[in-house]
Amino acid sequence: MTVASELNRFTSTDGELAYRDTGTGDLVVLLHSGYVDSRFWDEQVPALAAEYRVIAPDVRGHGSSANASKPFRWADDLAQLLRHLDAGPAVLVGLSMGGVIATDTVLEHPELVRAVVTCGAATGDFQYTDPYHKEIRAEYARTLAAGDIQGWLDIFLRVVPGEHRTAEDVDPAIGLRLREMAAGTIAKHTPGEKDWHVRVTDSWSRLPQIDVPVLTINGTLEPAEMLDAAERLTRTVPDGRSETVEGTGHYPNLEKPEVFNGILLDFLRSL
Repeated sequence: MTVASELNRFTSTDGELAYRDTGTGDLVVLLHSGYVDSRFWDEQVPALAAEYRVIAPDVRGHGSSANASKPFRWADDLAQLLRHLDAGPAVLVGLSMGGVIATDTVLEHPELVRAVVTCGAATGDFQYTDPYHKEIRAEYARTLAAGDIQGWLDIFLRVVPGEHRTAEDVDPAIGLRLREMAAGTIAKHTPGEKDWHVRVTDSWSRLPQIDVPVLTINGTLEPAEMLDAAERLTRTVPDGRSETVEGTGHYPNLEKPEVFNGILLDFLRSL
């Protein structure tokens, strides 16, 4: 595995935000899932950077980026970064939380986006109201309030295999990588701290406004509700398409990186 480029930093309106920047060409931005950081994309960055400029931020509150001290939206953070770099429009590729950031950004800052790829995500409306995701967030809150970091990590890793598998069915190296990144992000926070994140709302109803190509890539072992939401996304936008990665759960880019990279590169080359 080739490690991504060194971290850069820029001063946002609320502290320093970190990002990796490598390669040349049309811009691709990689947005990681919740609780991890830009290292999540280490198998994707070298493959993409051979043809594209690749930016992989540490999302606010994650990795080496600052925590929030006032209300913020992740889409606005990303817009600040792209404008600071005088870069874009970009193809946004996001997994889970990162997928929500991608759809939020194309809705709120459409001039900065030329295409969207979501994985294990649909829109913020789904991610914040779906019963499965609400239950997971409630379990996170209970374990963190009790100071049970090990319990929290166990819940975090429970989503890796998807349905019909257990953690033992997944390469243990994947769990170790995710655990290391998540432990680092959790260490930045304290139980009961104020959540300054402001959601982007009414995303389902606004999807027909998205006038750029949208691709969903999902593991076939994702929960049925997640796969249905992704299909709804592709049906609702004017130019939507979907791909699946057989035999993978929530992190197809980690379980089958070569397959995932091939799908993503085919899409990028078609733009």
